[in-house]
Amino acid sequence: MALLDVTDLSINIHGIRPLDGISFSVDKGEILGIVGESGSGKSLTALSVMGLLPLIGGRIERGRVTFDGGDLTNLPEAQFRKLRGKRIAFITQNPMTSLDPVMRVGAQIDQMATLHLGLGPKDAQARSIEIMEKLRIPEAATIYHHYPHQLSGGMKQRIVIAMALAADPDLIIADEPTTALDVTIQAQIVDLMAEMVRERGVALILITHDMGVVAQICDRVVVLYAGRIAESNKVEAIFAAPRHPYTSALIRCIPREDTAPGSLIGIPGAVPSVAHYPAGCRFHPRCARSNAQCSSIVPPLIQPPSGGELACHAPEGAQ
Repeated sequence: MALLDVTDLSINIHGIRPLDGISFSVDKGEILGIVGESGSGKSLTALSVMGLLPLIGGRIERGRVTFDGGDLTNLPEAQFRKLRGKRIAFITQNPMTSLDPVMRVGAQIDQMATLHLGLGPKDAQARSIEIMEKLRIPEAATIYHHYPHQLSGGMKQRIVIAMALAADPDLIIADEPTTALDVTIQAQIVDLMAEMVRERGVALILITHDMGVVAQICDRVVVLYAGRIAESNKVEAIFAAPRHPYTSALIRCIPREDTAPGSLIGIPGAVPSVAHYPAGCRFHPRCARSNAQCSSIVPPLIQPPSGGELACHAPEGAQ
């Protein structure tokens, strides 16, 4: 049984359905990438799993979210609070939204261990400094007493990761955790998260728009487009032979060493507004392989012989 199992998830926000029929699973010791452009539904997927949809006026309309055998779909908020932080941790893309600016960072890490593990002040502090050291924070015992404004962006993100680890969770959801960081620091944070999974055996859902990051650390990947799954498979299979034109386009956007200055590749058009999703395949207005069927019939999500899942009437490699 998977640690987290999301089945046929559809959500409703003020009468609009921005996620439609999303299914995936992740187990301990596994890194699942959820990838897509802004507006694809990645962050809404995270909010659904965390039970935070009511904060934006949303609700689960159909489907189930199961964690460690327990159904989270209609779990009362009081019970959800016992899971958040302790068993399911959340890392946001902007560390400043997760850190209290008037509280020392060490005390903020301590809170997690005190609240969820029942540790006393001295034990919580020792645990916090130990985690900070494992995250390669230099002079951790000194940084422990600093305020967020005294730290760089990369250091603040390490503190947020330390907070996520403090209660020893089983699942961590990282929503675009490197977006606000420069390229060098991005690579360090990504490596830290991969190391964290290997050492602690936690499950990690990495939400990103960057296929390069997915290739670097993920085991499996789910490609979202306009609230639906376009394709999912093992990372090796996705990069060796992408089947969905959208997946293929995302991979072509990855900068390479031989990329000439000013020649970065993009995807023409934009993700449609949730209020104006097109009929049929939602990617068809931007797809070079689109045909009449694509513009009128929703492609079913199937399991092709090559493995994984695919929702496409005209997949790559087909005649």
